[in-house]
Amino acid sequence: MNPPRPHIVIVSPALSDANNGNWQTANRWRQMLAKNFHCRIVQTWPDKFANQDNVMIALHARKSADSIAAWHAAHGGSRLVLALTGTDLYRDIQTNAAPKASLAMASRLIVLQELAPLGLPEVCRAKAEVIFQSTTNQPTHLKPAAHLRAVMVGHLRSEKSPETLFAAAKLLNADDPIFIDHIGAGLDADLAKAAEATASACPHYRWLDSMPHETTRRAIQRAHVLVHASKMEGGAHVLMEAVCSGTPVLASRIDGNVGMLGADYAGYFDWGDAAGLARLLRECRASQNDENGLLARLGEQCTLRAPLFAPEAESAKLNALVNSLVIALLE
Repeated sequence: MNPPRPHIVIVSPALSDANNGNWQTANRWRQMLAKNFHCRIVQTWPDKFANQDNVMIALHARKSADSIAAWHAAHGGSRLVLALTGTDLYRDIQTNAAPKASLAMASRLIVLQELAPLGLPEVCRAKAEVIFQSTTNQPTHLKPAAHLRAVMVGHLRSEKSPETLFAAAKLLNADDPIFIDHIGAGLDADLAKAAEATASACPHYRWLDSMPHETTRRAIQRAHVLVHASKMEGGAHVLMEAVCSGTPVLASRIDGNVGMLGADYAGYFDWGDAAGLARLLRECRASQNDENGLLARLGEQCTLRAPLFAPEAESAKLNALVNSLVIALLE
């Protein structure tokens, strides 16, 4: 008789109705673990099934802090994995007591890009493992040569720095054959108003609000470039979706982006530098039909990074981590 499969609980601040990065990560990890473990997703722990759980994976040090503290009170730090977001790494653990406590309680830490361990207190770095998130490869669409289409994907909130995109759109000339699509819900009312004002002032910019995930992926496939202007990121899923769709990226030079795309990537602009972003957009447009130009070089660099984001690589590392905790439980 085969031994019973261990039970893994994933704590996610967001469930399917949010359709955000936390949910996508939690759901993908559940699917990757399902072959070897019983696995479920909850928003808070404990619940009525808590007594059967053997391992907790908690997403977000601050938003899941109560669940992390409850697990620690019941089981100590063993078998407690914390996956850190960008706001955890680059804001909350610096200033907020609850995420600091979450960091200390966890026995293992998952970070999502190469530079993330440097954002941790030195005493915690030995607990950290880099596990790149993954996405499926999508076919590269044939893209028109008559214009350049850029897409930015991210809900309108300060961490995503949509103001940089608004300002860059205003710096483009009316006759520049560059068009910008902006996908994301207006979570911040002031930023939503700014998006509407930018659309009114700039005919080459349009805000499309929130869209279903598959529709968004198709928009990324059709675009010549993805713009990612964030102030802080733990490892943005949309970057992988672009890279694995044959769509190069123009990204702010922050650790969360550099840790995904590599230090030598040619498509960075300084965070908040709208003029730098506009300049890169124009350079991409100018080199659009040049096989040795910037756009082609960015495409080549993204192709070299794409294997890092393969589902089988993420699944192998995640299952190995959880299995090591389960083995320790049985010893």
